[in-house]
Amino acid sequence: MSKRKQDLGENVALTGKNIDADESGDEDFDTINVDFEWFDPQPDVDFHGIKALLQQLLDVDAPLFNLTEITDLILSQPLLGSTVKVDGNQTDAYAFLSVLNLQEHGAKPYVGKLAQYILAKANSTPHLAPLAALLSQEPVPPIGLILTERLINVPSEVVPPMYTMLLEEIQWALEENEPYQFSHYLILSKTYTEIESKLDAEDDRPKKKNKKAAGGSFETMYFHPEDEVLQRHALCAGGFDYSTHRDEGYSDSKRAFQEMGIRPQGHAILIEAGKFKDAVQHVAEYLKPAT
Repeated sequence: MSKRKQDLGENVALTGKNIDADESGDEDFDTINVDFEWFDPQPDVDFHGIKALLQQLLDVDAPLFNLTEITDLILSQPLLGSTVKVDGNQTDAYAFLSVLNLQEHGAKPYVGKLAQYILAKANSTPHLAPLAALLSQEPVPPIGLILTERLINVPSEVVPPMYTMLLEEIQWALEENEPYQFSHYLILSKTYTEIESKLDAEDDRPKKKNKKAAGGSFETMYFHPEDEVLQRHALCAGGFDYSTHRDEGYSDSKRAFQEMGIRPQGHAILIEAGKFKDAVQHVAEYLKPAT
């Protein structure tokens, strides 16, 4: 059943330049108008779509994990979390959001491996020291690991309803004495930085000036704009390098229609449970569709 249907009135940019771009250098993109629908995760329909989105979320480190088992676990709790679709419930998800209890499921090898991976990254990142301290406890506290991803051209306005419905669903689950009384929420996400293109260096072509952060390094950019809002409410937040080595030229392969190469990183945001509702409300305000 559809949870809610909402016409966002949003134009989704397709990947392709308009050949009629004006002389100022501004580029127009083809757009389409779509109606998005939110659904409960459906085990008979959503396995491949959610697994593919998990692969996208975990980037080059995705092969380190048993995504089949993680996807099955997400689908085993169909009344918690959402998928976003366009052409009805029988199609693949354009986006999804779910939460896993790291204490409840930590004994499962595939969840334990993911938790140990996050712990290792937190131990190597000073900004994530509070997260490392929590994940080092025995047993691990009841941390809600939020996994969410969407196709690259899906507008961020689909996100607030997923978070809002998650809060409602957790409350309903608690009324049924289900294990969703979390101490913290941990959002696993990803960011990127722009880096100098090796192709441009080889071609010795002129380069545009690019915005750099203080200290001369390129600033961190967010694949998910809501992460900037969420981490304002965070106990800690920070990025980390992926474990899997990238081939030479990987960053240039990600630079479609722009001067710079792209270097993705993992990102973690830890929010105390008591502050999560306000964080979700501020995300909704920040990403409110234009009227």
